[in-house]
Amino acid sequence: MSSTMTSAEIEQLSTEIQLVAPAFTRLRSHLGSVIVGQKDMLDGLLVALLADGHVLLEGLPGLAKTTAVSTLADGFAASFQRIQFTPDLLPADVVGTLVYEPAEKNFTVRKGPVFAHLVLADEINRAPAKVQSALLEAMQERQVTIGTETHPLPKPFLVMATQNPIEQEGTYPLPEAQTDRFLLKILLEPPSIEEEREILDRSMGAGPSPSGDPVGRAMLQPEEVLAARAVTRRIYCDPRLRDYAVTIVQATRNPSQFGLAMDALIEVGASPRATLGLVAAAQAMAFLEGRGYCVPQDFKSVAPAILRHRIRPSFEAEAEGLDVEAILERLLGHLPVP
Repeated sequence: MSSTMTSAEIEQLSTEIQLVAPAFTRLRSHLGSVIVGQKDMLDGLLVALLADGHVLLEGLPGLAKTTAVSTLADGFAASFQRIQFTPDLLPADVVGTLVYEPAEKNFTVRKGPVFAHLVLADEINRAPAKVQSALLEAMQERQVTIGTETHPLPKPFLVMATQNPIEQEGTYPLPEAQTDRFLLKILLEPPSIEEEREILDRSMGAGPSPSGDPVGRAMLQPEEVLAARAVTRRIYCDPRLRDYAVTIVQATRNPSQFGLAMDALIEVGASPRATLGLVAAAQAMAFLEGRGYCVPQDFKSVAPAILRHRIRPSFEAEAEGLDVEAILERLLGHLPVP
């Protein structure tokens, strides 16, 4: 992505986007036809796919987290594995292990379920820290070491982890250093009255149902994702918007520097990884909208999902009844938009 682009270059890039975007548009429509509501979650899955990041979905059971990821896998012609995280899961159950073959009198590698394009880590915070670390290392390095051999993971490689709120029984909170590896954290809200009625109608066959056309199950190929990522990285981001991204993240660390009396409310601010993720996610949003350039709304729309798992409110904030969402709303509402 160059620091400056001419209008002709941006127009040419927009034309390239129009050539590679239709598959994503069809997949976006397919997701929306299967899942009622939850637009932030559905767009977040596509943003993560385009920005080469991973996504953490948090919500109470029954809010279609697993269904959404399975639907994405249906429309993506790539390998898919689901790992159910439980307290007795072992790291080898995720990444694989060495198995002794008596006939050959040697050890062979048995790869684990992490060797797939799409990996659904279901209820990741129900497993001990060692298992969480095994998966998160694979997410970061895009490779796994089994014995003395290192094995690359497929491209593209996307982990979509679901977790229940930590107040629920039997959960282990993910440390900040591990959650920082996720590009996005998306919170799922219960459906509205109208949405819940539509869910009920569909389950009883009284409402519109998604098409079972098999063509819809081959909307996106792995090589198309890699090509789309290459185009997404070239989407123009004006220097003023880059400064805006830096300002947003810096404000989570030093709010008073930007005229915000919030220093006592934030114990830990976001890392530079958040700045990189914010720009990458904004470019992905521009791609989904068919633009060769970013606009301020791209940043504002993805900022909460980029930041909510990377900052820790202080005890003072909790005493005042302010959670992460309230802090981010105040921060984003105060900072001037270019």
